[in-house]
This record gives sequence, structure tokens and C-alpha cells, in this order.
Amino acid sequence: MTTSATEAAIEAAEHPALSRRRELGAASARSLLLTILGEFVLPRGEPVWTQVLIDVLGLLGVEQKSARQALARTAAEGLLTSDREGRRVRWSLTEAGRRLLTDGAARIYGFGAAAPPWDGRWLVLLVSVPESRRRLRHRLRTRLAWAGLGSPAPGVWLSPDPGKQAEVADVVEGLGLTSVSSSFVGPFGAIGDERTIVAEAWDLAEVEEAYEDFLATFSGAAPADAADVLTHQILLVHAWRRFPFLDPKLPAELLPTRWAGTRAAELFDALHSRWQRTARRHWQRLVAG
Repeated sequence: MTTSATEAAIEAAEHPALSRRRELGAASARSLLLTILGEFVLPRGEPVWTQVLIDVLGLLGVEQKSARQALARTAAEGLLTSDREGRRVRWSLTEAGRRLLTDGAARIYGFGAAAPPWDGRWLVLLVSVPESRRRLRHRLRTRLAWAGLGSPAPGVWLSPDPGKQAEVADVVEGLGLTSVSSSFVGPFGAIGDERTIVAEAWDLAEVEEAYEDFLATFSGAAPADAADVLTHQILLVHAWRRFPFLDPKLPAELLPTRWAGTRAAELFDALHSRWQRTARRHWQRLVAG
């Protein structure tokens, strides 16, 4: 093993978040950029210089070329707009960008909140999409999964939160499937078992494994300085971002005992609160400099 490889192995052994930094930086520059925009640019509502974004992405292991490509791609999607001052370029969120990140922030930061008591009712959606329309089936599956629904059988989707019916109706209408869809709300009947249906609709073992990975990565994290706090905060939020998509947020009655999601949510809230002030102060110093 070379000296640099040995040093990298030692660094990774010190804390999993450090190896996660390199892993994320190598694979998802645009996704990391969106996390940075949502965590620091959105709350300030002010433009930010290209170099600041490139430098912060660099701390996360993103090469300059990849960082510039991520900026260009995000701008091409209508989420960012740029203006020039001399030879320098700065970036601002568009209205669409602010809306996207505001909605995302509401999901991310509200996701770990305790759910109200469950009244035992289910929302069931029946929707028929031919196998030949694979792209439409994929869009439907993605959007319903994002809304927290699971599918125990083809054409059947369900959630223990009937309050999602309006959101589901919007998804169905937006995809032009209203005429081939029906919904029902009510308690589970006398036939079958709720936990069996849950096991068929959602892979909770996979979700719990993701939570355990999150706990292993961030438990005991102790950033060394303000710059390290900033990068840890970005990695923390970035890792947490996927759980509103992965976890259907089932009532406690339907979850395994000692559900790892509860412990992970507590850790996220504690670390985010602990690091937020230092991370934002360091961000402001970078922007001002």
C-alpha cells in the first residue's frame, strides 16, 4: 500500500463520515450541490460566487470540472440563474429552484417528527397502467413511492395515512390516469393480516439497514474545526435527504420493535442543531471573503 493509500485508510478508519465524503463526491456532484443550495443558499436568499460553491464542493471530494458541470446542469434545469460582475460569476436560485428546495426542506426537516396516533384506517388506490407503457408505470411508481405508498400487488397501492388522498389524486391527475383509478378509505377487514400486507408492500428490512448505516456513519462524529463542521453538516443533510423517499413513515403499530428510524431521527435532529450555527457562520465567512 502506498503512503497516500495508507493515509486514506487511516483517515477513513477515524470516522465513517470521512470516507462517505469521498464516496459522495465521486458519484453525485449535482446532488451535493442541491444539498448545499438548500442548506445555505436558500435561507440567506442571496447570490453566491462560483468559486465559493466550487471550493465547498471541493471539500466534499468533488473535482472542479465536475463542480462546474453540476452548476451548468442545475442552471439548464431552470433551478439557478447567473449574472456576471467583471470576470466573476455569481448564482441565484430561480423561483422554480426556491420552490423545489423549500418543498424539499419541509420534507427533510419535518420527516423525523413524531406521527399522530393512528386511527387504523388505510388509503387504497387501484390504478391500471398497461405493461406496454413502461415509462408511465415508472413515473407513477416513483411519485407514489415518494408520497409514501407501497404496492403489495400490481395495480394496488396503499398507505396507512388517508390524509395523503389529495396528494395521490394530484399524482394520478398529473399523469392522466384519473379515468383508470379508484380509491378507498377504511379499516383493515377481517380477512388476512396487516403485517403481512406491510411486508408485501414495503421492504422494511432494506429501510432499516439504511438507517443503521446512517447511525454507524454519524454516531460519535466530532468535527475538528469550523470547515469540518460545514462539511459534516452537508454530509448529514445529504444522507438524510433520501429517507423521506425510502421510509413510508408507518405507524408504530406496523413497525418492527426497536425501529432504527426512531434512533436515526433523534441523531439527525441532535447533530443538525449542534452544528447549524457554526456551519452557517463558516458559510457566511466564505461568502463574504
